Amino acid sequence: MSKLVVASIGPASSVQDGGRHGAQRYGLTPSGAMDRLSLAAANILVGNKPLAAAIEIGPFGAAFTARDGAVRVALAGAPRSADLGGRPVAFDTSMTIADGETLKLGFVKGSTFSYLAIEGGIAGEPMFGSLAVNARTGLGSPYPRPLQAGDVLPAQLASGAAERRIELPKAVTGPIRVVLGPQDDEFSDEAKALFLDSEWKISATSDRMGYRLEGPVIRHLHGHNIVSDGTVEGSIQIPGNGAPIVLMADRGTSGGYPKIATVISADFARIAQIPAGTGFRFKAIGIAEAQQELRRFAELLRSLPDRLKPIETFDLNIEALQDANVAGHAVNAVDAGTWHAASALARD
Repeated sequence: MSKLVVASIGPASSVQDGGRHGAQRYGLTPSGAMDRLSLAAANILVGNKPLAAAIEIGPFGAAFTARDGAVRVALAGAPRSADLGGRPVAFDTSMTIADGETLKLGFVKGSTFSYLAIEGGIAGEPMFGSLAVNARTGLGSPYPRPLQAGDVLPAQLASGAAERRIELPKAVTGPIRVVLGPQDDEFSDEAKALFLDSEWKISATSDRMGYRLEGPVIRHLHGHNIVSDGTVEGSIQIPGNGAPIVLMADRGTSGGYPKIATVISADFARIAQIPAGTGFRFKAIGIAEAQQELRRFAELLRSLPDRLKPIETFDLNIEALQDANVAGHAVNAVDAGTWHAASALARD
């Protein structure tokens, strides 16, 4: 069996999958990937189930070395520089790390989380049906904490399958869509308008449990304490200081602050990927529209295998290319049949 060794890694990086479900009534948070589409894309590229466990990599750089044999992996999610044995590699593709080679990843660019899936998945002991790490509760496997340099992940020996890429749809832009409530009646019409009409930024103090928002103060009508009730992924609480908190994957399952709105499920990854300090806005939509958007998202996940494409490779003759005229004509630099060689032009 091969191994993928964590050579270096920054904070906010851990093993995550589709999350642990069915036990929120006991206070067990689901956790799981912050961006399930990117998790699924990376897994599909190497033949895993869409929501299998992979490495969720936070905003800082990381490096992974293959030991005792080659390891096949795939990258998806937030873009960043990626280098494999001195060669740049692309995101949304699979690749094979040869024995002793190191995949180096730089700082994230304009987003937050990237995903590295390993062919054959990550070996670990499921805890309540999931490997997803929740560091606060000590849940997760093979390491119930953020990954550290020196950690070793057993891996299947690379299959030698042809490398693939995946064509994902253009990212949705515009405001983050929310459904107002369930306690929007705890806020005046003016406060709700302020919430929807203002620009917000995610605080640098945010984490996988909650994103603290920086912006105007949202005032309560009747105080900030309510009888604790259930929360969901994307609930937006307004605590006593009036600064909203978006509850994320590692949230508590209940809370006692009024919730002015809830991020729709289809946009949860979008807000999760917004880097700290970047401005954004909210837009209120109805429940029927939110449900329709979730159906579209589910269909996108189902369609991922159909979006796989082979990676086209070619042998490029540099000397011949240097002797060719590839300026001023519509040519294909990787197809010698379209080149206009200098000797041929001289005869014309």
